[in-house]
Amino acid sequence: MVITVILCVLLVLFLLNVPIAFALIVSTSIYFLFDDSFSSTVLIQRMVGGIESVPLLAIIFFMTAGVLMNYTGITSRMLRFAEVITRPLPGSLAQVNVVLSTLMGGLSGSNIADAAMQSKILVPEMVKKGYDKSYATVLTAATSLITPIIPPGIALIMYGYVGNVSIGKLFLAGILPGLVLCLIFMIYVHFHAKKYNLETENKKKFSAKEFFVSLKDALLALLLPIIIIGGIRFGAFSATEAGAIAVFYALFLGLVVYREMTLKQLINALVETVYTAASILIIIAAGSAFAWVLTLEQVPQQMTVLMADYISSPMMFFIIILIFLLIVGMFVEGNVSIIILTPLFMPMLEQYGIDSVHFGIFFIVCISIGTLTPPLGTIMFTTCSITGTKVEDFIKHSIPFLMILIIAAMLIAFVPGISLWIPTIFS
Repeated sequence: MVITVILCVLLVLFLLNVPIAFALIVSTSIYFLFDDSFSSTVLIQRMVGGIESVPLLAIIFFMTAGVLMNYTGITSRMLRFAEVITRPLPGSLAQVNVVLSTLMGGLSGSNIADAAMQSKILVPEMVKKGYDKSYATVLTAATSLITPIIPPGIALIMYGYVGNVSIGKLFLAGILPGLVLCLIFMIYVHFHAKKYNLETENKKKFSAKEFFVSLKDALLALLLPIIIIGGIRFGAFSATEAGAIAVFYALFLGLVVYREMTLKQLINALVETVYTAASILIIIAAGSAFAWVLTLEQVPQQMTVLMADYISSPMMFFIIILIFLLIVGMFVEGNVSIIILTPLFMPMLEQYGIDSVHFGIFFIVCISIGTLTPPLGTIMFTTCSITGTKVEDFIKHSIPFLMILIIAAMLIAFVPGISLWIPTIFS
């Protein structure tokens, strides 16, 4: 009874467009009106306890590093490198969009930041080359979804923290699926460019000298994910310490190597980080309290029993979860989904014998798809507002990309080796 009331209150608050964190806090507080055995101060304790964690600092550190990277000149160097290696391909500027999302995903860890940055830089240039603005906007939004599963994706850290899963293994598991998504998008862009005759003329191939010059400029940035993953894998430092190293590395590049970061930019970057981090941390705090109530009422156990009674096949389990997450993603922000749903799914994974690392990659890809769909669609609204694209035009052009992402999610689900091959090699 009480859980039904809480969920109804939460749904009403969502529909009233109340900020997600406050909607969670209000709906969770309803629980204490029904249960006198707990003081209302328990809500505050659970919220504080939800963010009182050393591993959680990794999110703040990597977020800071990603913001700092935008002020170091790394983006322009990455863009130049992506332009060189994709020049001979049809639709080369669209290919740059895909490759740059993959490269920047290993630096920022934030798909919204990458989508916003590329909407400002690449979409206007693509329109000049003859691309439809809506298509360019959707491409930018869709390719930004590679970021959450490329280490050090913030979503990977959150899932690992909430589900008590090795963040180092999740970082390793995200590499190959991220590259597979990149390849699938590049193939689609190739055929789309051929069909609509976009940048299909013969172009001068890059020379070895041009390649190595652009690689040299981008190399220091490309080394960051290698340093992070290698250091965690070989036990040199934890995921949290890796985040601190990433911040130091970004400052070193911006202030010492490239010397493109001014004191004013450094201050702006830190202020931007505080705003972004605060919004995420309050959601984690509220979500932790909400998840505690669900666990107290044994909702995860009841859902596990219900699923086991009606679904016997792990394959069917993945299909049901995919459909469920696509619907949830339309209404609930991705970080909130991770905080609330991860504790619910963990007991089910044991029931079906599914690896938690494998499921984590699948889970993050599925909830990321919701950022492209109405009515919430954070990535959709971010890119549309920057490029001036109508939402209805975005939705029309997003259909093939949504199909690609759903196929990719099913591929990750049904071929565990895509996620587990690299972690197995380095275990």
